[in-house]
Amino acid sequence: MTERIDCVVIGAGVVGLAIARAFALAGREVVIVEADNSIGNGISSRNSEVIHAGIYYRPGSLKARLCVEGRALLYRYCEERHVAHQRCGKLLVATSAEQAERMQAIAAHAAQNGVHDLTAIDAAHAKELEPALHCVGALLSPSTGIVDSHGLLQQLLADAEAHGAILALQSQVVAARRTGDNITLDVVTTDGDQMQLSAGLVINAGGLAAPRLARCFEGLAPEHIPAAYFAKGNYFSLSGKTPFSRLIYPLPEDGGLGVHLTLDLAGQARFGPDVEWLDVKDDRNLDYAVDLRRSERFYASIRRYWPALPDASLQASYSGVRPKLTSTSKEEDFLISGPVQHGYAGLINLFGIESPGLTSSLAIAQYVLAQSEAA
Repeated sequence: MTERIDCVVIGAGVVGLAIARAFALAGREVVIVEADNSIGNGISSRNSEVIHAGIYYRPGSLKARLCVEGRALLYRYCEERHVAHQRCGKLLVATSAEQAERMQAIAAHAAQNGVHDLTAIDAAHAKELEPALHCVGALLSPSTGIVDSHGLLQQLLADAEAHGAILALQSQVVAARRTGDNITLDVVTTDGDQMQLSAGLVINAGGLAAPRLARCFEGLAPEHIPAAYFAKGNYFSLSGKTPFSRLIYPLPEDGGLGVHLTLDLAGQARFGPDVEWLDVKDDRNLDYAVDLRRSERFYASIRRYWPALPDASLQASYSGVRPKLTSTSKEEDFLISGPVQHGYAGLINLFGIESPGLTSSLAIAQYVLAQSEAA
């Protein structure tokens, strides 16, 4: 038997749930299909939980636009819906004269993205704010913050369900095809049950699995499905109390933002992520184990801005994997493609939704909603 519905969202991470909420609030009938046994078990549960200001991304890119828009939406949403968060701010630090020369360019770049609240401070001022910090200069970003990602996921789902959305866990899309004006999805549960869903609109928000899921759509041209590349980021936590009250970021490096210090809402410090490219072709074969030997690089990186980091104070915490669109460290934009781009009626694919995906989630949802209405 085929269930006929208006809209299917594949993936119950923070982006998928934000999209489902937006469509449900717009009066659309929504079913969320999630292969895992709970929501947000992928990228959404394996990140820094940082609300990004929008400093680094290429001006004019979707990442730049949706991060700045999403940050404002996310702060407002967390305040209105009582999702735990903190606008703690961050210091972007230069630890050499050569790095200090890049600060002005970074601030100008951020301003192009609509981030106008960065303040350049000297080493003495930075040390007043964070006495344990070593730097030759810094940029203070007051609009950077942290959020309880689990609480955010739960609230997005609650809002979506309150407006009629239905969540189907442990349900894997294994095939899809156009049938008349709709797309028919073949779905298999972990118990082996099979069902078909027929929808006018399908949104592939599968995160790490998005390219693999896109290949399930019969008739979607292969040139519109990017290859999957995976960049692992390892995190180490600090044993003991941290002397910092703000996030501390070194200057960006190839493939990431450097080994930075972030805080959770309990004040516990953690460091990461680093960048470890994985020679893996299938998202189902990812290994999230943290190699303790990588801590040696962490100590060296962290001590550039915190020389007093004690020996043996880093503990393996967790890792996450970013869905990349290329195998290089070149920064790629979000790729959100609908029928205008790929010619497949009723399908919207989201590829490469890495950081700042969490910050951008509500803005991504509005973007996808508008794209569906224009299609």
